Parts: sequence; C-alpha cells; structure tokens
Amino acid sequence: MPADETPQPAPSLIVVNDPAAAGPGQPAEGADQRETVEEPAKVMRIGSMIKQLLEEVRAAPIDEASRAHLRDIYETSVKELTSGLSPDLADELARVKIPFQDGTPSEAELRIAQAQLVGWLEGLFHGIQATLFAQQMAARSQLEEMRRRGLPPGTEEGRERPGTYL
Repeated sequence: MPADETPQPAPSLIVVNDPAAAGPGQPAEGADQRETVEEPAKVMRIGSMIKQLLEEVRAAPIDEASRAHLRDIYETSVKELTSGLSPDLADELARVKIPFQDGTPSEAELRIAQAQLVGWLEGLFHGIQATLFAQQMAARSQLEEMRRRGLPPGTEEGRERPGTYL
C-alpha cells in the first residue's frame, strides 16, 4: 500500500433475521436470504433527515415550489435508502412506498408519504434492535452452556491444586 493511502474500514453490515427460528449456535434457515442493512450509517442519516423534514412540513405551510422540492428530496431519499438495503428490504420498501401522482403533491400527500417512510424506518430499526438483543441472549446462553460443560463432575472450584504453575 502506498504511504499516502490510508486503509479503508470494512463496510458495516447489519443482518436482520428471525433468530428464534434457529437454536443457539445454529444458522437460521435460508441464511442466504437474510434481510441486511448494508450501509447502516447511511440509512440512519437518511432516516433522521426524513423525520426532520416531516416535522418541518407539519410545522408550517409550504408553497408549491417547496412542495415540488420536497417531492424530489423524498424520491432521492428513497433511492438512496434502497442502495443501502438488501434486495429483500429494498423490495419491501418499494411495495409499501406511496407513489405521488403527477404534478406537485399537496402538503397532506407529503406528510402522509413522509410519515409512512419514517414509520417503516422505525420498524426497521426496532427489528434491528430486537435481532441484536436476541443474538446477545443466544450468545449468553451458549456461554453458560459451555461453562456448564467445561467443569468435570465432582470438581471443587475452591480446592488448591499441587504444582509449581502459578
């Protein structure tokens, strides 16, 4: 690697699947069909932006030019979100996204579309949190099982052992 290049960090990847479908230490069925967030930081940034835009649309009336601009921002945001998601999640987003009619959308249409997108993203984030929690619980269960199996029967933990090893 040349001296002027810095190593690039490995891209983040968050897997969202049903950990209850598999036992501890077992891969979930259809592991190759997992829902993944390939660019979690990007998805979080866009989600925060959409949520802020929704608050702005609710707070004050906006003119026709602003509504057209918000429509463009919404469409661009959905495209950017799609690029950070697995094909399964991108397809789901495409199915639930409300398409705008031709012309400039009304304030109500913008609020509904943005609120729906914020709701979908919050559901995605809750799914990620639930998956991470379930993975932590499965790892804890595995560790406890390994500890139970690690001690031979009849071993007393407090007993001193002879030898020179410290």
